[in-house]
Amino acid sequence: MMPVRLPSIAIVLVLAAMVAPAHAATIEITMENLVISPAEISARVGDTINWINKDVFAHTATAKNGDFDVTLPPKKSATSVLKKAGTVDYYCRYHPNMKATLKIEP
Repeated sequence: MMPVRLPSIAIVLVLAAMVAPAHAATIEITMENLVISPAEISARVGDTINWINKDVFAHTATAKNGDFDVTLPPKKSATSVLKKAGTVDYYCRYHPNMKATLKIEP
């Protein structure tokens, strides 16, 4: 009876690994020399965005749809967790030419 049980346990473990949620990622988005980098990036709901301002003046990451509005003082960083799926265009309120897109998957 033992040989039948081992394959069953292996199948259960493989299925459990496939169903287990993936670990959330931390994604860095940098603002430097009046440029958001990367200008387009994909992420998942639950991921953390680490916004990094390397400039000597303040920036924001302001979603056009109102999903987020992060203020970044000079040479500082901030984090936010993505809560819903969708494509979000965002920009800096102080420097509207700074634009980027964040594609958030479920």
